[in-house]
Amino acid sequence: MTPARKKRLGLILLMVAGVAVGVGFALKSLDQNIMFFFTPSEVVSGKAPANKLFRMGGMVVAGSVHRPGDGLTVHFDLTDNEQNVTVQFAGILPDLFREGQGIIANGKLGESGEFVAEEVLAKHDETYMPPELAGMHSETEQPQ
Repeated sequence: MTPARKKRLGLILLMVAGVAVGVGFALKSLDQNIMFFFTPSEVVSGKAPANKLFRMGGMVVAGSVHRPGDGLTVHFDLTDNEQNVTVQFAGILPDLFREGQGIIANGKLGESGEFVAEEVLAKHDETYMPPELAGMHSETEQPQ
């Protein structure tokens, strides 16, 4: 092999290694930033990860919203009309948050099995509904 070919082969191998390292970093970054969506039934059945952030969506159960003490902490139940999960959130709730409203909460499961939310998102208008929640209606009777 001539010195020019060796130089070209070394350059090509270096470029392939650089692309591989870049792809590896991109995949690692994506893995750390992906947040999966689960319904309350999936959380109760144990499909949700124990120590990782994930999103949970459902309808706020009527009569379940309560604020212990004078702080910003609020507890409420979230349902998919099959199972309920208690959510704890410390912060300011969105203006559109109310009982019977469809919401998505970002957080993780606490040690007591309660979902500890870091962020609560309420739907922004009357016509939009996430595909995962499309079968739920706020008019139906909520399980107790």
